[in-house]
Amino acid sequence: MILSFFSSQGWQSWDIEHRPLIPEGMPVLIDDDLRFEDGPAAPRPTAVVNRWLRELPASGASAPSSWENYARVVKEWMEFLAEHGVGLFDSRVRLKAALSRYAEHRAAGPLKARFAATTWGQHMSILSLFYRWAINEEYATAEPFTYRAARALFAGTGREVKVNLAVRRTPKPHVTIKYLEPDFTELFRNGLRGLAPDGSQDTGFHGRELTRNAAVGDHALATGMRLQEFTYLLPWEIPALPPEPTVVPVPFPVPAGITKGKKFRTTWTSYEALAGLHDYLDLDRAATTEGSRWLPPRRWGEPLIVTEPDARGGLINGIRRPWASLTPSERRRLVAPEGGACLLAVKNGGGPFTAWATIFERTSDRIRARFEPRFPHVWPHRCRHTFSMRTLEYLVTGHYRQAAKLVRDTDADAALVFYLTKADPLLVLRDLLGHSTVLTTEKYLNPRELHLTGEKPQVAWSRGETEGLGRLYELAS
Repeated sequence: MILSFFSSQGWQSWDIEHRPLIPEGMPVLIDDDLRFEDGPAAPRPTAVVNRWLRELPASGASAPSSWENYARVVKEWMEFLAEHGVGLFDSRVRLKAALSRYAEHRAAGPLKARFAATTWGQHMSILSLFYRWAINEEYATAEPFTYRAARALFAGTGREVKVNLAVRRTPKPHVTIKYLEPDFTELFRNGLRGLAPDGSQDTGFHGRELTRNAAVGDHALATGMRLQEFTYLLPWEIPALPPEPTVVPVPFPVPAGITKGKKFRTTWTSYEALAGLHDYLDLDRAATTEGSRWLPPRRWGEPLIVTEPDARGGLINGIRRPWASLTPSERRRLVAPEGGACLLAVKNGGGPFTAWATIFERTSDRIRARFEPRFPHVWPHRCRHTFSMRTLEYLVTGHYRQAAKLVRDTDADAALVFYLTKADPLLVLRDLLGHSTVLTTEKYLNPRELHLTGEKPQVAWSRGETEGLGRLYELAS
């Protein structure tokens, strides 16, 4: 089975009247015989899956990366079924037997086929969504999953939920640390700068682009932005630096074109992190892009030449466009007026730099090997969790209350400080992270364990958690 991606380029020559109603970049599954249909008979399973994929944008999955992930999950399941002579829409007995074998294959099969418990859970969730859709559309009569009814308590409101039993046990949230403690945060920041733990030069390391790495790493820690969000920022979207250093956070708008779900929000950053970005833009980045003749590879699409840029947008191939409307794939094709790519971070030669997961991983490995064996693996999302924990700590300990005393009522920061000192800390953090509900924010912070039972929800609180949450609401009131 082949996984391809749809492109409408040149559709006028396809002998059709209108452009196909298929989103650009939509995954398409193709059988090995390169055929989609067998005539008037029932549609092939691949044709059914392709229809489901095309409907994902209208079902809440707006990100192309999600489409690809969904397609790969179903593709791997179909290939496994085919190897064992089971159809995608076979009987429930045969599907359940295949699922049992698939679970064993992913848990204890060949090394390259094994899944972690969280990955297995994600795959089962996607397959469950597909089968429920197929049953509703009358393509399938059965699914391999068994569910049990449960009643869950969310934000004080109980509701009925269905729990898929095809899951593996995972660690409880309170035993999984996903953030960096302050001392490890400083180790990581020094590592990005090529420094030893004490701040001196690490003579055993000869890295490149250290100013770039340090500026973007500090930015990720100070804003809580997702990997896609800070990777595809443009220089013109960086807020101006306040005229004087301030302890009050600096608002940082996150453009809708690069956020999850295309939802605009405003987070914040520190004066020091923002100053680091401006230093990189004015010095190292300017020197790297000067005289660059970089153009995007042909496989990315035509170059998008930028002229007359400002904070809101610019002329792109002669047409005025706002930056907020540009997607990540479009942003990496932008060519700056003075040459080079338009992304915030660039590499030698002026091209866009996007491999932040690799930079963070190598820095973590070096710190662990040379200085601190306990240092964890740092992926970009760990920086987001670190921001969450530090921000909540500042909110509940009165850090911003102290900052408010230094701000006069007439200052531009007064409204922000008033908001920070009066609003519920969890709601403030929810808005900064761009979550739709505070329930998602709570998962970042692991303030409680929620156990689903057959009838009654059981919420387990530790003494420290109870006292901490009480203190949080006391300060918020």
